[in-house]
Amino acid sequence: MDNEAQQYKERDRSPRPSEAGTSSVPAGSEETSDTERPEGRSRFAWAGRAAESVPGGRYTLAVLICLLFLTLFSTFVMQPFQIPSSSMERSLRIGDRVLVNKLAYRFGSEPRRGDVVVFDGTGYFGNADYIKRVVGVGGDRVVCCDQEGRLEVNGRSVDESSFLYPGDSPSSVPFDVVVPEGRLFLLGDHRGDSSDSRNHLGSPGGGMIPLDAVIGRADWIAWPADHWTRLHRPDAYARVPAAGGAHG
Repeated sequence: MDNEAQQYKERDRSPRPSEAGTSSVPAGSEETSDTERPEGRSRFAWAGRAAESVPGGRYTLAVLICLLFLTLFSTFVMQPFQIPSSSMERSLRIGDRVLVNKLAYRFGSEPRRGDVVVFDGTGYFGNADYIKRVVGVGGDRVVCCDQEGRLEVNGRSVDESSFLYPGDSPSSVPFDVVVPEGRLFLLGDHRGDSSDSRNHLGSPGGGMIPLDAVIGRADWIAWPADHWTRLHRPDAYARVPAAGGAHG
């Protein structure tokens, strides 16, 4: 009887599934999980499917993505602009390519005196894009010329010798204008070969370009490589007082 009890106790020590907390798995089998991803699934699977749908595969897809990025970048951020004439010499030469910052005036900022801007001249200068230097902003009084033959803005003479085309005077045409609010008075650096606000004083808008016609600010000369440089606002304009008397 004692032997039978002992054998019963030994058999009773073997672990049961409910007591061990584990399920028995047949030898040689593999455990699987309901959360396991199907084999071959990838977060980049869409790229593979897209590549298969275009001629040339992944190479063509990469080129298309790059072109799309460049198009969006040029449309909304930075656009290249080729200089078509000598009106901005000596700063910009014919054939130079500048990068126009299209975000420069999109978040509350406005063009400042001395900035070089690209604008749509339709209805004002002609049906084309132009590039000129901002000389006067809304409220400014721009006069040419003072007793020494210099441009005068808000009573302050402006020394343009650092960027004016050699041999040019500030203007061969005298003028005395007040720039309306929301508009710009623009001149080319090569005054002897530039059609600008001086030449359109009698045209619609009086030669003054509205702010919403400005495409952006020319920040860099990108080409040719030996002419690569950043375009800076001249100090001469930075010292001009605002129409109300404060410095701009």
